Amino acid sequence: MPKTVADVMSRDPIVVRVETPLKEAIQILAERHISGLPVVDDVGKLVGIISETDLMWQETGVTPPAYIMFLDSVIYLKNPATYERDLHKALGQTVGEVMSKNPIAISPDKTLSQAATIMHDRSVHRLPVLDGTNQVIGILTRGDIIRAMAASQD
Repeated sequence: MPKTVADVMSRDPIVVRVETPLKEAIQILAERHISGLPVVDDVGKLVGIISETDLMWQETGVTPPAYIMFLDSVIYLKNPATYERDLHKALGQTVGEVMSKNPIAISPDKTLSQAATIMHDRSVHRLPVLDGTNQVIGILTRGDIIRAMAASQD
């Protein structure tokens, strides 16, 4: 019988809230040697993910999008909305301002194969595991899947 997400996930993961100061989230990531945290609302429902990728904007900053002028019109060569989102991340002070919204999640009864496919296809490094009421009950990382693969070879 194939292993399920519930068999391998880390249970009761550390979560942060939208209003958590960014400095606190960075400290948690550094001290616990983890690369991302689920973000929950006041009732514990998943609303986002804060990851190392989101935090890189704090250090690197953003560059305004290139544009050309043509007949007194500005034509952007890249989407200015993307620049605005990235700028917001670079200047954010709370988890809610920097997190990635609409995170991809998984239920505990899915197989590891299904989880691995989602992670690969969507280029994500972790999947929050949600119960039937959208409460975060675990987290599954790529490392968890690799460790499960290694254990099954023994």
